[in-house]
Amino acid sequence: MNELPRSILQCIGNTTLLALRNVVPRNGARILLKLENENPTGSMKDRMALAMIEAAEADGRLRARGSVVEYTGGSTGVSLSLVCAVKGYPLHIVSSDAFSHEKLDHMKVLGAKLQIVRSESGGMTEKLTRDMIEAARVVAEETGAFWTDQMKNKDQLPAYHKLAGEIWSQTNGQVDGFVQSVGTAASLRGTGEALRRHNKKIRLVAVEPAESPVLSGGKAGSHKIDGIGAGFVVPLWQDDMAGHIERISTEEATAMAFRLAREEGLFAGTSTGCNVIAALRLAEQLGPDVTVVTIMCDTGMKYLKTYGSNLSTESAAVHDAREK
Repeated sequence: MNELPRSILQCIGNTTLLALRNVVPRNGARILLKLENENPTGSMKDRMALAMIEAAEADGRLRARGSVVEYTGGSTGVSLSLVCAVKGYPLHIVSSDAFSHEKLDHMKVLGAKLQIVRSESGGMTEKLTRDMIEAARVVAEETGAFWTDQMKNKDQLPAYHKLAGEIWSQTNGQVDGFVQSVGTAASLRGTGEALRRHNKKIRLVAVEPAESPVLSGGKAGSHKIDGIGAGFVVPLWQDDMAGHIERISTEEATAMAFRLAREEGLFAGTSTGCNVIAALRLAEQLGPDVTVVTIMCDTGMKYLKTYGSNLSTESAAVHDAREK
């Protein structure tokens, strides 16, 4: 009889790698999607939240009866809320009305204290990101809480090394390309560098919002793709980490998210929509006999209210996505 997990935290990772059946490139290349929605909070961020907290416990930055603070667009906050609930740490989250209400509600249910920074017109901007970071810094300074500071925290990278190990094992080493959208840049950096230890020829593609393409030299702007596109070049980004940067708009990402739901039965967020579009483009470039892996970052259940406003027009969006 297999040993039962001691807590929900042991259920993080070891997610399924699934081949897309209908949303595929014209040239017959294979697109594999790592189903990170299988993690306990429905997000890949469970991996990094656990890694950051356990690293801080190990070196004494976070002690028994200590508290934690973080700024977040939502998924990291939910994941930290889970980890802190299990481990017994009070958590102060700085977030915004620009992000999914479901995520904010989920954090509250898990016991986090929320501080909301108001956005301009409900969009993600550089100013909003910096305002949230500053608010979290002030809380940490005034309360003595451990600040996970996800934009700078390298303790999360080993979590993504493990993710890469899962991908390598599940594909039997048959990986030609890896695609990931950029929030903190840790997932692309950690997964990419670990995959390239196995094969230096693996193509890495970064994805950012077309409305705020700062990594590829454009101007910062407002967009509505949760979890990515901070509006500035984030500290963990390295210019040589990706061979190419794809720009995907909020409209394109939403359309692809709907298409994945209707054609694959995969209900995901807009960052996943970005990933799949970029993976399709990379596969077309590489040729028919390749395998491109990307990430289903989280479940679409986190965005029901957000998607609800788009449902009246989604039929046209789905049609447009199918033509691309």
